[in-house]
Amino acid sequence: MQAEKGETRKSFKHRLALKSSLARETVSEFLGTLIMIVLGCGCVAQAVLSRGIFGGIVTINVGFAVAVVMAIYVTGGVSGGHINPAVSFAMCLFGRMEWSKLPFYVGAQFLGAFAGSAVLFGIYYDALMSFAGGKLLTVGENATAHIFATYPAPYLSLVNAFADQVTSTMFLLIVVFAIFDSRNLGVPKGLEPIVVGLLIIVLSSSLALNSGCAMNPARDLSPRLFTALAGWGFDVFRAGNHFWWIPVVGPLIGAAIGGFIYMLLIEIHHPDPDHNFKAEQSEDKQEKYELSVKM
Repeated sequence: MQAEKGETRKSFKHRLALKSSLARETVSEFLGTLIMIVLGCGCVAQAVLSRGIFGGIVTINVGFAVAVVMAIYVTGGVSGGHINPAVSFAMCLFGRMEWSKLPFYVGAQFLGAFAGSAVLFGIYYDALMSFAGGKLLTVGENATAHIFATYPAPYLSLVNAFADQVTSTMFLLIVVFAIFDSRNLGVPKGLEPIVVGLLIIVLSSSLALNSGCAMNPARDLSPRLFTALAGWGFDVFRAGNHFWWIPVVGPLIGAAIGGFIYMLLIEIHHPDPDHNFKAEQSEDKQEKYELSVKM
């Protein structure tokens, strides 16, 4: 009887398991991005909706970074834990992932961010409704749209905003490439997500003043679209002189520049492993020759 139950469980698991590696990676990216949005934007929601009583800039910066860490731990062994179209794009651009996978990764990331926004909206629905007397506002003292997406500071021009997003994502990719470069200093296996989290903390603590340091098209565009449909209206796309496209395009360009800088200034200058091996062999032969002469 127990054997039959065990076989039934195995059979059910076998039928449910995804056979395609691409399907597994796609589902992984969806789940990882959803986790990042719920936990990361949840930190923003708790700070905003409590009017600073249950959070602030420190809890947002640290909490969002830890949300990224948790998302990578869930997905890293399956899909690499990109959870960011800019990262996936750079991986393809520099030969670390096949281009054929890019649409699936990016689609999953955008869908995951949208679903995560819906989950967060449901969790904090009553708080959102009571915050401004039932109004969902994009700008002003009682605005709540910035819980989900980033918005520029009042002084910020579009040119400066674009440079901001390009630069912050450039630094993100430079360090990400370094973390996973086996011929550089390296990070102990399993601790890579922790280092990525520390990277997010320093970036959000140093380069987030202008527009929130999105560095991720899916993290910004999908939640913005959700807010437009959920009651904030399409003012979320008009705010900040139509700022919405900058956290989408800027990170893609910044990712390409960051990857190129790392390749140009660091990666291509690593000694050739074959050259090192031959040099070691030559040294061994010379040492053996010296020993034979002495004998």
